[in-house]
Amino acid sequence: MPKNHPHAPHDDIVYPAAIPFVLVHVACFGAIWTGVPKQALWVALALYFVRMWAITAGYHRYFSHRSYKTSRLFQFCLALLGQSSAQRGVIWWAAVHRHHHLHSDNPEDVHSPPHHGFWYSHVLWIFNPKYGKPDYSAVRDLTRFRELGILDPNLYAPAALLAFTLLLWGGWSMMVVGFCWSTVLLFHCTFFINSLAHEHGSQRYLTGDDSRNNFLLALITLGEGWHNNHHHYQSSTRQGFRWWEIDVSFYVLSAMSWFRLVWDLREPPEAIVRGERPVGRKVLEKVAAELAGTFSVEAICDHLPTVPELREKAEQMFEAGSSLDAIVARAHEILAQAVAAHLGDKAAVRA
Repeated sequence: MPKNHPHAPHDDIVYPAAIPFVLVHVACFGAIWTGVPKQALWVALALYFVRMWAITAGYHRYFSHRSYKTSRLFQFCLALLGQSSAQRGVIWWAAVHRHHHLHSDNPEDVHSPPHHGFWYSHVLWIFNPKYGKPDYSAVRDLTRFRELGILDPNLYAPAALLAFTLLLWGGWSMMVVGFCWSTVLLFHCTFFINSLAHEHGSQRYLTGDDSRNNFLLALITLGEGWHNNHHHYQSSTRQGFRWWEIDVSFYVLSAMSWFRLVWDLREPPEAIVRGERPVGRKVLEKVAAELAGTFSVEAICDHLPTVPELREKAEQMFEAGSSLDAIVARAHEILAQAVAAHLGDKAAVRA
């Protein structure tokens, strides 16, 4: 990676901050000496799914997107359980995630594979000091809760307490297999949504970014793999829009709503699911620029593509939708402006 790259390794990665993260990975090899008891494996599996649900239904769908409501007591329980995954504080997580949606797959995005590469987007961005304290003004709805403000800076206290409890209960094998194995697996399966879900899968909706739907990722993350759906309509509690799109986190929340532990779960309107809502201006501009960018200025100076030609190209690049005509029209404007600017520059040089 070039030294002047915005994420050059020696400029933004604080290697000492990565030590605890690396140590948890190394500790997994302790199973060579502790053995792998069946009971510890079952505990690891249970902790993986319970804490993955706390991340997906709690950190993501509740704290980051406020897609349903719950009591203040259960809100704290969600935060505590989510923080036992060792993925930093709940307010920090929500602030970073909201920033991601604001700048999704733009250079300002904290973890965009097209701009920063797979490994940086998957894990290395976490150790960038720029993101040690994100913009907390974006999460004032969370910082007003005193108990969350106390929990958030104690980044790894819930995880350490969980590990110590497992050690006391089942010895070293329980801590190594039950805690470390499940935590490392949880790390990377969660991180796959930042990396793989922006590289591999299908794009049903035009979102102006590289978010994709991935069935396998949806299975291992309890529904988060329907990532293009989520970017299309972020306020929905349900991310599997179709009946066959498995979304375990939503199913659990639905069951909890029967007992009034949670309520006001949001689902996408039918028009949203069918893709009939026109895209916003920001997405339209980005997608139109992407379409226009497939033509070189030199080539279009000889022949400015017609609207039908641009539409044919757009249909190859994007799913047909209610905004395709607007995108094509805007791309035609961008290309016409580029030709005018290019010819103006050439005239200035000749003068």
